[in-house]
Amino acid sequence: MSRTRTALLAAMALVAGATGTAFAVDPDGVGTAAVPCTVDYKVQNQWNTGFTAAVTITNNSAAKSSWSLKWSYAGNQKVTSGWNAKISQSGADVTVANESYNARLATGGSVSFGFQGSYSGSNAIPATFTLDGVTCNVDSGGPGGPTDPPDPGGPANRVNNPYDGAKVYVNPEWSANAAAEPGGSRVSNQPTGVWLDRIAAINGAGGKMGLRAHLDEALRQKGSGELVVQLVIYNLPGRDCAALASNGELKPDEIGRYKTEYIDPIKAILADSKYSSLRIVTTVEIDSLPNLVTNTGGRPTATPQCDVMKANGNYIKGVGYALNKLGDVPNVYNYVDAGHHGWIGWDDNFGPSATLFKEAATAEGATVNDVHGFITNTANYSALKENNFSISDNVAGKSVRESKWVDWNRYVDELSFAQTFRNQLVSVGFNSGIGMLIDTSRNGWGGAARPTGPGAQTSVDTYVDGGRYDRRFNPGNWCNQSGAGLGERPQANPAAGIDAYVWMKPPGESDGASKQIPNDEGKGFDRMCDPTYEGNPRNNHNMSGALPDAPLSGHWFSAQFRQLMQNAYPPLS
Repeated sequence: MSRTRTALLAAMALVAGATGTAFAVDPDGVGTAAVPCTVDYKVQNQWNTGFTAAVTITNNSAAKSSWSLKWSYAGNQKVTSGWNAKISQSGADVTVANESYNARLATGGSVSFGFQGSYSGSNAIPATFTLDGVTCNVDSGGPGGPTDPPDPGGPANRVNNPYDGAKVYVNPEWSANAAAEPGGSRVSNQPTGVWLDRIAAINGAGGKMGLRAHLDEALRQKGSGELVVQLVIYNLPGRDCAALASNGELKPDEIGRYKTEYIDPIKAILADSKYSSLRIVTTVEIDSLPNLVTNTGGRPTATPQCDVMKANGNYIKGVGYALNKLGDVPNVYNYVDAGHHGWIGWDDNFGPSATLFKEAATAEGATVNDVHGFITNTANYSALKENNFSISDNVAGKSVRESKWVDWNRYVDELSFAQTFRNQLVSVGFNSGIGMLIDTSRNGWGGAARPTGPGAQTSVDTYVDGGRYDRRFNPGNWCNQSGAGLGERPQANPAAGIDAYVWMKPPGESDGASKQIPNDEGKGFDRMCDPTYEGNPRNNHNMSGALPDAPLSGHWFSAQFRQLMQNAYPPLS
């Protein structure tokens, strides 16, 4: 479609006025080559006197080693604070310059930043943006002409919550293992995640179904309705630098193999039009990014392996590349792993983790629009909701935060953490419509030992320990936990800001071997999976709480599955 510059600006102003949230030109549309740069300016939250906004720049010209974006406000808007860029304002004129870590802007690359501002009266979106003096979102006169403004929410066929009104894929391999256990038929029809934890898993390893086989089976299960397929993208270089049991096949410097041998083939399969009717949810790289915050530098919890991954940047690059490539597929919904409350709920982890996630989501050509949401508690055991105590309680003159169990964390359960962390993620520049998933596959903590009320108020420790559902020795324990049970069954829209409760970790699949087992999967032996281990700084030197005789991570662990059913909450009928 050919338009004059005036008509194009008028059309974009109309879009901005209609939505009140976006001013953008589609960088993938026809004629992009004629548009030197595009700017996506979104007002994410707005109240009587203030607002937050997220801005994404896409460079369609020659690569830049630094950049500067400028615009002018028509009203009295003032930028009060910002993140991921250096922002200054003189009168109505705003200038934004890169930080050192996001200075390079490749051809076709994008960079995002955000800010908070004040205003009174109207809060009109700026009419013109210039990148290094060149006007963006306007035809530069080259072949092809300007493009139409897209739906700011992404591809038109994406829905706000992929789980809403949809069935979820039941993995027949997991279902068969579950049904073979006594009483397992009670849950064998539940949907679980499909883990692509090595390159060979894409085509099928060890006689197991490959990705195409799962997607073909999903089409069969779909019928005439909607169906979600849940995939776990899990094969970063130097994977899980703080937990040897889940180490992977790629060495710390093999980012090239990750891109070309792992992500690219997955994208090619997901992009096959044969599967376009499926809603494909990806859980992107669990147990990776938070390690760069909590297990590096001079912290007691640091490991040399995590220091290497922070220094080489390959976690950031890998996650960004995965989000960018998979986000190109219109029916893919990326959910980035966000740890759990017992990992990043502390003040010095909470904000920095959100900022780091934003850095990864804007690396390697990715933008925040490639992130549909986040998932917490993946393959972990944190209780969904602790009803017998809260973070605001005081007992015997002490706050619950002072108890040994809470240990100054600001969160005592996963639901409160996920809902608040969602707000933090939006505040650093993620889209206000992001949703959260919570993995409830093994956090039920039911059975005879489940407390029925608060603990004794003789001390803050007796109060918390006597009332908590989560019966681990420490919230840092993560491997095959003794006493755990199945949690809430998978369901959509269970709470505010939560897209779904999911069983992303298939119950009954081991977290790691309790002793060294030679294997060709790159999986090491972690003492946290050894029942006799007395701990380390990451679990405050407590016993590991792991079950004995466990197989390699991802392999079927019958004894654990039976215990999970026995201790399920809500109980199994």
